[in-house]
Amino acid sequence: MPTFSNTVSPTPFGFFDSDAAFQTEADNMVNFVKRKLGDDVLSVELTKKEIWTCFEESVCEYSKHIHEMKIMSELSNILGMPTGSTDLTNKYTRNTLEHLIRMADPYAVEANVGGAYNAQLGYFDIEKDKQDYDIYADLKDATTDDVIYQTIASGSKGKLKIVELFHFEPLAAQHFLLNASNITNYLASNFNYESYINSTVFYVLPVFEDVLRRGMLETAFRVRRSQYSYQILGSKLRLFPIPVLESQTGKVYCKVMEGQNPIEPTAYTDDAIYGVAGPENAPYTNIPFTNITQPGRQWIRQYTLALCRELLGLIRSKFQSIPIPNADLQLNGESLVTQGREDKDKLVTQLKEFLTNLTRAKLLEVDAAAAENMNKNLRYIPMPLGKSIVIG
Repeated sequence: MPTFSNTVSPTPFGFFDSDAAFQTEADNMVNFVKRKLGDDVLSVELTKKEIWTCFEESVCEYSKHIHEMKIMSELSNILGMPTGSTDLTNKYTRNTLEHLIRMADPYAVEANVGGAYNAQLGYFDIEKDKQDYDIYADLKDATTDDVIYQTIASGSKGKLKIVELFHFEPLAAQHFLLNASNITNYLASNFNYESYINSTVFYVLPVFEDVLRRGMLETAFRVRRSQYSYQILGSKLRLFPIPVLESQTGKVYCKVMEGQNPIEPTAYTDDAIYGVAGPENAPYTNIPFTNITQPGRQWIRQYTLALCRELLGLIRSKFQSIPIPNADLQLNGESLVTQGREDKDKLVTQLKEFLTNLTRAKLLEVDAAAAENMNKNLRYIPMPLGKSIVIG
């Protein structure tokens, strides 16, 4: 009598054909299905290969729902991971902040505090009586003296962005202001603050005051004293004041960035863009049947039975009745199909409801609720001598 192990191509895909546990279960599944469908009373028109096909499909279906739950929980942690040599099946991944950091990159770029895109140093040749300069024609690379826009490869040219323009009066007075003993006289002479010259004042100041003072003085210099400014209007840079003196000509430097490319950032080569992009290429494979424990195997058995019941119904639906001596034998194909599909839907619904409660978000909710309830219970535990809770 042929068994699963000595049958050629027993299943369509052969995902589990070499799994010893699957082989043993497959032979038992034939007896289970046929007896549940009444083979001892009326012959069940299913071959072993048909039952094994349903069995293979059931294991794949179980793996699918398990991995869908894991993808819902872990996708943010595995985005960008390599897909070719990595298999996350039966792996317990750790949480990372890589997804959040990647999302924060563009904000860091806009704030000029980092990110995935480099800024390069450029300059404008300032000419007497010329106030407006073209960013795309006059802005040159500080290293090569080439026009920056012309050095960008054809097909990659986009908007240039001025990140910072070094067009302001130097703040040379700031270096000595961190000494608290100088602050009152300096403020009195430069910003009309009242000075108590004849008094002796000692300052013991925290560091944050020095930081705040420096920022305040920088703003004061820019607003109250400096006449240097600029505007960016379309592709033009307009300088204030108009350079009317020879001493105002020369070079004005700036930080400039090319348009941001979501696929090829300029700061580094990012191979993660070729990794996991979403659930469609998350590196999960079929769970080996050997690793599936008893609760999962029981679901697989019931789902296999439902598939076989539906398949048997489709076979019997080809004939409404079979003539026998003095009567017709009525077949129950339609009822078997209906019942098989209802059983499948019920099993899938139950499994999904169960797995939904096992996502990381749900587990955190359960743990939080347990901790809160524990605190409530501890309030009712008597405290020895009214002082403390003794443990042990």
